[in-house]
Amino acid sequence: MLLPLRPSSGIKGGVDLQGYQLDMQILPDGPKSDVDFSEILNAIQEMAKDVNILFDELEAVSSPCKDDDSLLHPGNLTSTSDDASRLEAGGETVPERNKSNVLYFRDGKCRIDYILVYRKSNPQTEKREVFERNIRAEGLQMEKESSLINSDIIFVKLHAPWEVLGRYAEQMNVRMPFRRKIYYLPRRYKFMSRIDKQISRFRRWLPKKPMRLDKETLPDLEENDCYTAPFSQQRIHHFIIHNKETFFNNATRSRIVHHILQRIKYEEGKTRLVSLNRLLTNGSYEAAFPLHEGSYRSKNSIRTHGAENHRHLLYECWASWGVWYKYQPLDLVRRYFGEKIGLYFAWLGWYTGMLFPAAFIGLFVFLYGVTTLDHSQVSKEVCQATDIIMCPVCDKYCPFMRLSDSCVYAKVTHLFDNGATVFFAVFMAVWATVFLEFWKRRRAVIAYDWDLIDWEEEEEEIRPQFEAKYSKKERMNPISGKPEPYQAFTDKCSRLIVSICVVIAAVFGIVIYRVVTVSTFAAFKWALIRNNSQVATTGTAVCINFCIIMLLNVVSELQWLPRTESEWENSFTLKMFLFQFVNLNSSTFYIAFFLGRFTGHPGAYLRLINRWRLEECHPSGCLIDLCMQMGIIMVLKQTWNNFMELGYPLIQNWWTRRKVRQEHGPERKISFPQWEKDYNLQPMNAYGLFDEYLEMILQFGFTTIFVAAFPLAPLLALLNNIIEIRLDAYKFVTQWRRPLASRAKDIGIWYGILEGIGILSVITNAFVIAITSDFIPRLVYAYKYGPCAGQGEAGQKCMVGYVNASLSVFRISDFENRSEPESDGSEFSGTPLKYCRYRDYRDPPHSLVPYGYTLQFWHVLAARLAFIIVFEHLVFCIKHLISYLIPDLPKDLRDRMRREKYLIQEMMYEAELERLQKERKERKKNGKAHHNEWP
Repeated sequence: MLLPLRPSSGIKGGVDLQGYQLDMQILPDGPKSDVDFSEILNAIQEMAKDVNILFDELEAVSSPCKDDDSLLHPGNLTSTSDDASRLEAGGETVPERNKSNVLYFRDGKCRIDYILVYRKSNPQTEKREVFERNIRAEGLQMEKESSLINSDIIFVKLHAPWEVLGRYAEQMNVRMPFRRKIYYLPRRYKFMSRIDKQISRFRRWLPKKPMRLDKETLPDLEENDCYTAPFSQQRIHHFIIHNKETFFNNATRSRIVHHILQRIKYEEGKTRLVSLNRLLTNGSYEAAFPLHEGSYRSKNSIRTHGAENHRHLLYECWASWGVWYKYQPLDLVRRYFGEKIGLYFAWLGWYTGMLFPAAFIGLFVFLYGVTTLDHSQVSKEVCQATDIIMCPVCDKYCPFMRLSDSCVYAKVTHLFDNGATVFFAVFMAVWATVFLEFWKRRRAVIAYDWDLIDWEEEEEEIRPQFEAKYSKKERMNPISGKPEPYQAFTDKCSRLIVSICVVIAAVFGIVIYRVVTVSTFAAFKWALIRNNSQVATTGTAVCINFCIIMLLNVVSELQWLPRTESEWENSFTLKMFLFQFVNLNSSTFYIAFFLGRFTGHPGAYLRLINRWRLEECHPSGCLIDLCMQMGIIMVLKQTWNNFMELGYPLIQNWWTRRKVRQEHGPERKISFPQWEKDYNLQPMNAYGLFDEYLEMILQFGFTTIFVAAFPLAPLLALLNNIIEIRLDAYKFVTQWRRPLASRAKDIGIWYGILEGIGILSVITNAFVIAITSDFIPRLVYAYKYGPCAGQGEAGQKCMVGYVNASLSVFRISDFENRSEPESDGSEFSGTPLKYCRYRDYRDPPHSLVPYGYTLQFWHVLAARLAFIIVFEHLVFCIKHLISYLIPDLPKDLRDRMRREKYLIQEMMYEAELERLQKERKERKKNGKAHHNEWP
């Protein structure tokens, strides 16, 4: 059957063939067509074998199967590929197309705004038919293309025309630029002007700031310098529209198309069966994502030829490891990935910058300990105490030991526990407050620049993971009046209780491991481990604890699913944070506040389940165990997180490329179109930015909560974050599909969690200094019991005799049978020992009350409690004073916002007045003037 050919005039619904159009328009609601498609295809192939044929609207024809291959573009005929894409097979090369067509339909005019992917073998054909028919009814244009490597995979390319974009942009209140900003400069006094002139003269002699990006390489983001207002088609003449194709950027276009897809039905007559999320959940579609703007690499240098697209520019100026010291191009990140991701990187950059002073002061405290190590009287006495024999730290197998054997550990303890530790704890508490207060000011500036001040969250869809798990239980939504899946309260409580019990059981298991392995390592054959049984116990326990932490984190993610995005960032975020925070820090709290505190004393040890003797601190103190716990966990966790964030996507993407090479052979070189390249990338984490925030918030907790015991924590966090920023940027730009650009006005509930951590850090650091470290006992000895007692001095000379005064005496014959060591200690003096020493303030065995607490114990206890109260009240007063003195909104920004609000009202009034005057003049010219017109 021959069909008439006529010249192409841009009418949709036909096949463009060398300037002619094959008319195939058939009414969708009419009777089924009896057109033989095989004859049409044969005729087309005979007339033009080398012409690319466009089957854009063939699916509007009622046919037995909408997923038939005849309705698709075969992958080997693809002409719209990535920049410089071509297919080499059998010595023939498809001609290279213009690079500007990388994001367009085959006609080179319709921009690809969204990609849907499905498999022809999937049985959900009917749902896709209804869904795609409703997509066309909304005005979106569609084009399909098969994969180059798998004909079963079909890519659905969607394009939103100007009319659709304008209609939905008005519904979504998308803010668009309408007038250039008039920056308001506050009046400056003469004195301040003179100071500014002197500072500017001085800056001329300084080198240019190396951290700033070259402005010539960055695009002119016009919307940042314009007033914006919600888009309105009635007032379209108010907005700055140079080109309708570029008025809405790619991120906004994709967001509008996604908004449409979330509100399209896929089954007729059922109001609840709506949204793309449900089709992704039931497998009707494999994936849905917006496209990256071409390749992130280029053969030409960006300095000589410029950036080929925003993705390439982001890679060169942001994601490349060579620019690790540069500031982030946040405006460009926001334009490409959306405000939500932009705010995350803005917060991460601000947090990293604020870590510089904290890391410097922490390093100073550590170096102060290094420089004063030779002058530490306590370390000297420990190293010279060869005649002091310490009691065994475990039952049976642990031997007696000289106090001088712990000389190295005493010196290491002094590096972290010295006179500057209290100052650093106060500094970090104040630093946390300053960080949060100045972040509020920074966020206000960003929210103003990105038009987020008046933005309100939209109604959100239920997450597909939640719906898939709880689809059988439904209840009526009180707002929308529609049935929706829900999770019962008993289910939530049971999961929370089980999770907490698992964490408690894990901590209990670690405690049992520590008390059991001390004796095991003490009886080890290797002398190195036998002589360092406590250090070996602590090190292995920390590594096992790390493995348990990572395992329980995975289990917690499987147990709890967020219902919607907003609930995820609130209730779900809080639950997950509390679980992982307790999971990560439970062992640290045990070591800091419980280890060695309730062990009893020789001859009357407290035991676990009346069997295992509780673990004691090292003779040099408990702080060394806390330092090891924090250092190992912090290094291992950050290394593991960095590997999982970058290494896992790299391995997955490499494996995908390897499979393609194996299937098609190494001699065949394939250049994929952009949509297929993006499909082969890894999708963004199912939890979005939750894992990114959680990692940094937990790190913030480690940096502040126990920083008095580990002053190098801010330095380790700083080094990790410098890598983290570029690692996350590289991952977003190169390894992940482009996430949907979404909006947010702040970091959400994470700010409240940061404030809670700041308050908790004051309390924990007060207890660490008072209880875990020896700062208070040394202070009490210097002022009350030492050589300088009553003189008001506390120098190193006042600490003479401190070690001997902090140790109590025990008679070896008073040991319990199960605690009595196998050795009698004759290796030290040739005769069996009669007495040994242990860390405590107790009376000797020959006193009236053997092993009772001494007066010095009660003095130390009172001093510890007094220090906790004074420290907390002092630091909290400073924190509240700083919060009061630092306003949340900078004064110049407040004045600018007020002035611009006034100017916007004036501009809108003038624009409307100008329009009415033009209409009045036109009516006068046409002779249609009326009386009583305004103005």
